[in-house]
Amino acid sequence: MNLKEAFIIALRGLRVNKLRSALTTVGIVIGVTAVIVLVGLGDGMKAGFNKTFGELATAIIVNKIEGSVPGGGKARDLKNADVTALRDKNRAPAIRAVIPQVSGQHIATRGDVQFRTSVVGSTPEYLSVNNREIILGSMFTEDHDKAAAKVVLLGPNPVANLYGGRAGDAIGSTLRIGRANFKVIGVVKSDGHDDDIALMPMTTARANLVGGGDTINGMAIKATSVAAVPDAVKQITEVLSERHNISDPSKRDFHVEALQGQLEEITQFLFFLSLFIVAVAGISLIVGGIGVANIMLVSVTERTREIGIRKAIGAPRLAIMKQFLIESTVLAGIGGLIGVTLGIAITLTAAAIIPKLSEDFGVPEVSAPAIVVAFTVSLCIGLMAGGYPALRAAKLQPIEALRYQ
Repeated sequence: MNLKEAFIIALRGLRVNKLRSALTTVGIVIGVTAVIVLVGLGDGMKAGFNKTFGELATAIIVNKIEGSVPGGGKARDLKNADVTALRDKNRAPAIRAVIPQVSGQHIATRGDVQFRTSVVGSTPEYLSVNNREIILGSMFTEDHDKAAAKVVLLGPNPVANLYGGRAGDAIGSTLRIGRANFKVIGVVKSDGHDDDIALMPMTTARANLVGGGDTINGMAIKATSVAAVPDAVKQITEVLSERHNISDPSKRDFHVEALQGQLEEITQFLFFLSLFIVAVAGISLIVGGIGVANIMLVSVTERTREIGIRKAIGAPRLAIMKQFLIESTVLAGIGGLIGVTLGIAITLTAAAIIPKLSEDFGVPEVSAPAIVVAFTVSLCIGLMAGGYPALRAAKLQPIEALRYQ
């Protein structure tokens, strides 16, 4: 008996028990579908993360060390001159942008309602360097900064507490912060970290709220590329150490932190989380394989007399094994094909729906490698699940098989 004949006989055997064959494939269908859908959702989640936070991979934060430095000396303040030095391309070619900021806690008042805000004074590039967005209104300009204009952008928490969450009511309104009145010109999107922010031009913050002359609280710095981050960190350290007359690294009065390492840790966590989820989905494939093996054992038992007749008229062991292996593989293959179809359909449906529900999640993507791996695994499971039943059928003695009732 050639392969074609074995295949026809196997299909005939499956067609006789349509309902049983269909139910047997359910575990394979669920497993393959789950793997494809979960991989697609995981890829979308990672894509959304990279889109939202990818720019932070080039971000570097510089802050003054609070209190005394090791050895007992007083930490020097960061100043405008430090910013100017870091903007010098000859001294720091790996740096793309340097954004200074001053900050402080102040009470914002609207009518009888008060809220403690984190006032931040900076330059118009603050949002782009810190990877933040405006959901309503506009950013202040260089002209606002030069004129020390009393304008402010609010984070989501001040809007929620002072305006009942209505960003439209905030735009154009007058808000009292400290002892000065400010016009609200924009609302900043939440970043989950600094949502109490009241952002204004640096000259405005210095003149009305935080003072400080040419002193700054810190700097947000962008490297020219992700690969240039280590060089940028080194150049920042060298320039500020020279300006602050620091020769001993243990006595530095400033702290340089690249966010790249934190993002890499988060990305690695997402990768392992995706692997774990796919592994859980793969359990259903194993369960489906057990179902296939169970049904094939039942099939061998039910068709014992048929096997005896075939062996009595000269069918070799290989032909019997081939028949049952093909049956189990076809069962798993059909389940795999249905699972692939459902997985692609569900992933594409999710890709159309999820962006409307949450822009930050990312768009799920159909993964070709996941499809190939899931379908291949389903075939392998079918082959392995049919192995023992096929071997058992091939070892049956013709006389004993014919006597079986």
